[in-house]
Amino acid sequence: MGQRIAKAIGLLSGGLDSTLAVKLMLEQGIEVIALNFVTPFCTCTKKGCQNVAKKVADKFGIELKIISAKEEYINLIKNPKYGYGRNMNPCIDCRIFMFSKARQYMEEVSASFVFTGEVLGERPMSQNYKAMKIIEKESGLEGLILRPLCAKFLEPTIPEKKEWVDREKLLGISGRSRKPQISLANQIGIDDYPCPAGGCRLTDPNFARRLKEAFAYNETSIEDIILLRYGRHFRVTGGAKVIIGRNEEENKLLRCYSNSHRILLEVKDFVGPVALLCHHKNNGDIEIAASLCLRYSDYKGREPVKVKVGENGEILATPEFFERWDVKRI
Repeated sequence: MGQRIAKAIGLLSGGLDSTLAVKLMLEQGIEVIALNFVTPFCTCTKKGCQNVAKKVADKFGIELKIISAKEEYINLIKNPKYGYGRNMNPCIDCRIFMFSKARQYMEEVSASFVFTGEVLGERPMSQNYKAMKIIEKESGLEGLILRPLCAKFLEPTIPEKKEWVDREKLLGISGRSRKPQISLANQIGIDDYPCPAGGCRLTDPNFARRLKEAFAYNETSIEDIILLRYGRHFRVTGGAKVIIGRNEEENKLLRCYSNSHRILLEVKDFVGPVALLCHHKNNGDIEIAASLCLRYSDYKGREPVKVKVGENGEILATPEFFERWDVKRI
């Protein structure tokens, strides 16, 4: 073996695969700096992958850098060069984005290669041989992306050729089953991983439908994207959107997003959800939002009822009012 390199950048989601990849590199004496990407689309845990990645980094005693992927990332999702998967998941473009950022950081900290927990054949769109080659070329990392879990099925990378890592100690895992990874984790004492298969909202058909509809109305802010996860969504003719909470947790969250651009509505004398009116144009939108809010409350009558609008306003609404307007459930 030649002299081993001191430093490498590892993409760490906090899931099982990336955790195992970090462990394998540390066992080879590599100094690891982990990168974690925060997006609005991770479904790993309620607290997000950032929290999970921090736990892994703390456990292994390695440095962790968080990269927040916001507007630039959303623009990528709107117009992916390599298209979508089954829903709104631009997996190849997503990996190019992340590896490009990893390359930039690799150069910034004078590291010499990047590694990841990817497994050949695990993800149908981005973890096949052709896609991996495209990702390496587009990110400027040809020969510099090491995949320790499936390296035996891939041609040797620069870190292997230069003997910075021992190829014989790398693995040959392939396919979608996580059983080999779970077995390996048990062998080496890794038992605290929240999401062995990971997760992305962009692959969820319901979320993808809402996202596509939001893009059609140019609703692309981070807050617009986050709100797609919660409540019942309705589109009003003219472009306004009404979001109705489905439980107390969602009601609390919708309250947090009310401001001068998003009006909060709530039935005054009956138990029911809150409604958040977004991108409204006129008072007619407020009337429709009030009617929707009332419709999902415990009110069963037919007479007009007061609905609170914003901090100090109110409006009379009836459930029937909603039925006279062109409103689409998203």
